[in-house]
Amino acid sequence: MNDIATAAPLTAQSYKSSYKPIWCPGCGDYSVLSSVTKALAMMAVPPEEVVVVSGIGCSSRIPAYTTCYGFHGVHGRALAAATGLKVARPELTVLVTGGDGDGYSIGGNHFMHACRRNVDLTYIVMDNHVYGMTKGQPSPTTEPDWDSKLSPGGTGVRSFHPLVIALASGANFVARAFSGDPNGTAEVIAQAIRHPGFSFIEVLSPCVTFRPEQREWKQHVHPAPVAATDDPARAARRIMTDDGFNIGVLYAGDRAPYPTLAVKTKRTSSDLEAEFEL
Repeated sequence: MNDIATAAPLTAQSYKSSYKPIWCPGCGDYSVLSSVTKALAMMAVPPEEVVVVSGIGCSSRIPAYTTCYGFHGVHGRALAAATGLKVARPELTVLVTGGDGDGYSIGGNHFMHACRRNVDLTYIVMDNHVYGMTKGQPSPTTEPDWDSKLSPGGTGVRSFHPLVIALASGANFVARAFSGDPNGTAEVIAQAIRHPGFSFIEVLSPCVTFRPEQREWKQHVHPAPVAATDDPARAARRIMTDDGFNIGVLYAGDRAPYPTLAVKTKRTSSDLEAEFEL
């Protein structure tokens, strides 16, 4: 009798494609990619049951670097595509990856309403406070006094605060991580995926090309001094007094996720043909 074949255990490598990332040396996004694959391996979710959706930007290249299903959308629209996908195919694990330019500028409206709808997906934003792919323009999270060739003397515009916006808009899970701690980031991503509803993770991911001073972030990040809360008011006070470098889960709510379509246990070719009948 032949031995019954058993599937090899899933590891982080199981989720990495053969494409070599082309980020700048030292970019924090390398570590975030590693954290995503580690988190999926921890959860043992088969790659074919995971979809990674992205928009435009350096960090939005991540779908190509995984063996999961991927969708590389247009600028700022990743959450819109991911929302429709998750509602129609709730059995899939849906991750959205992007940056502060893609997610908070042209995608800012989608960000707020994705939090409000509370569809069960996970949004991972690699925030480096700059447009890294298009040569260093200030982004929504750039400090108002950051002086550069493209914004001499700074923009003078108040920085966008994604954690505050996420909480106020209704996100059910709000956290911050640091790319320099890939294992800790993987743990937070796994928690976010497990948590029902819309989960948002801000990952501080340095752009050493256009913001080399961000190498110092590793000296500033520290674990949040208090545990996560399910009280929005307490979370709001915590986030509003935050120094920008508290790492960990800041809020884990209990709102019911947006309803999804019923899952069909089995689909046949006849089912697909019926959908196209006139």
